[in-house]
Amino acid sequence: MAQDFRVSKTWLKHVHVAVYGLGNSEYDENFGKASKALSKHFSTLGASRLCPRGVGDDNHDQTAQFDTWSDHLIASLCEQYVILQKPATADADARNSKVAGWKSQNEFRRQKRKEKAAANGEDNEEAMWTAEDQMNEIVLELDQGDDSDEDGPSRRTKGNGVVDVEDIGVVMKESEAAALSREMVTPLQRKALTKEGYKIIGTHSAVKLCRWTKHQLRGRGGCYKHTFYGITSYQCMETTPSLACANKCVFCWRHHKNPVGREWRWKTDDAKELVEGAISRHQTMIKEVKGLPGLIQSRWEEAFTVRHCALSLVGEPIMYPHINEFCRELHARQISSFLVTNAQFPEKIAALEPITQLYVSVDAATKDSLKAIDRPLFKDFWERFLSCLTQLKAKGQRTVYRMTLVKEHNMKEIDNYVELIHMGEPDLIEIKAVTYCGKSDASDLTMQNVPYHQEVRDFCELLCAKLGGGYALATEHAHSNCVLIAKTAFKIDGQWHTWIDYDKFHSLIQAYYKDGTPFTTMDYIAPTPAWAVYNAPEAGFDPIETRFRRTKEGKVVEIEYTATDSGCG
Repeated sequence: MAQDFRVSKTWLKHVHVAVYGLGNSEYDENFGKASKALSKHFSTLGASRLCPRGVGDDNHDQTAQFDTWSDHLIASLCEQYVILQKPATADADARNSKVAGWKSQNEFRRQKRKEKAAANGEDNEEAMWTAEDQMNEIVLELDQGDDSDEDGPSRRTKGNGVVDVEDIGVVMKESEAAALSREMVTPLQRKALTKEGYKIIGTHSAVKLCRWTKHQLRGRGGCYKHTFYGITSYQCMETTPSLACANKCVFCWRHHKNPVGREWRWKTDDAKELVEGAISRHQTMIKEVKGLPGLIQSRWEEAFTVRHCALSLVGEPIMYPHINEFCRELHARQISSFLVTNAQFPEKIAALEPITQLYVSVDAATKDSLKAIDRPLFKDFWERFLSCLTQLKAKGQRTVYRMTLVKEHNMKEIDNYVELIHMGEPDLIEIKAVTYCGKSDASDLTMQNVPYHQEVRDFCELLCAKLGGGYALATEHAHSNCVLIAKTAFKIDGQWHTWIDYDKFHSLIQAYYKDGTPFTTMDYIAPTPAWAVYNAPEAGFDPIETRFRRTKEGKVVEIEYTATDSGCG
């Protein structure tokens, strides 16, 4: 509206405003960008500021920050009120009289000229009175009975009643020493995450029970990692040692209720305590599902022994300063490690010790689309992204590109994806349709942005064709809208070997920890079953499980399994 030539630049000249925004200081010049733009629009249309614009930093207690800013606002309102009492007296007497005053045409014109002169600043005192907003009077009336502020406005304002914005900055910004001991998760974030089912561990970690764990406990199928890599879904723990992330991806299923950051600046918990805490809370959640209909007792008992850990719950796990110690603790307990990083910390990838499988999220193939989809905090996000892919190539361990397809966002960049694949040369490429997680203020994605499984298949087939050899379509999990592309080296004597020999991995990693004995991806591969391969009639659904579908009436019915020639019965 401020840019509309039809709207007068003095349209809000009789309005006083106060603007307060929310944001995260990690975004530097974009911190509080929306509130800054709003304040500018108000000024363009002639509105007057009651106090400087305030911005609540998500890294601190936003409630306390808002309370501080509100004190400045109330102080400014009180100061204005005192000044306005003098010109208000005569006008109040006129309003209290029961006789309506009649003005001649000349008197009316003189009054209008006087009001115009006041609005132009020729009479400051009277101009302030005419700009008085009725809403401000209501606020003052509501605040009239509050005598808790004995110091009055003089303590918070300059002589002219204007709050010094530098003073607000001093109040709101914590010292570096305080930051080092500050807990990552604020009380508001803890409340929001707990409400969504997260079990908070220490000051910066969490664990949550995956829905696929519950599915396989009931014999209703495993996740795509069961199909692709042979994990046991009901023995998998989903956790993270760092709830903070350096991105705010548009498709994030956590709705951005977790902290953000470009570096570790919080209190750090011990790795062993985090692993023990995660396992303990995971086992507690397993106990709580004992009453699930159709629960298979033997699987429920086995579920208390965690065999796999997906470090992909939320946040950026590789940010945790002791991530190597964390993974060592997992491996010491015979727990495999699947770590996902958002490709913004190349130095962390370089320093990472071998794990079972290392993922890098490749959410877009161009700088502009990556910025639009991931909304990264780093200014040099693209350079960091490319550096991470280069580091991945140098790791010499089992590596994966995780690509999330979002219609109308990143599905037309196949040639660019080919370049990125040649840059990092991952062993495996997971390509999955975005999961719609409902309406969120943090994203404008809808079901229209979710590609069908056939669209994912078409994308993968075209990508393989453009790669020109070296990669092929290996497996798929239709239920998850996901396809796995693998290096042709994984196809031995006509059979795919994307599954993992977990016992072999644990013996290899312990030898590495003991004397540094190196090992490669091909040292712990295992054959992929026929039902899991691409184009198999089971479409990645394990035939020993029971498939259920929901009817149009909302009923869940069992789908009878039909034997095939796949060799699985």
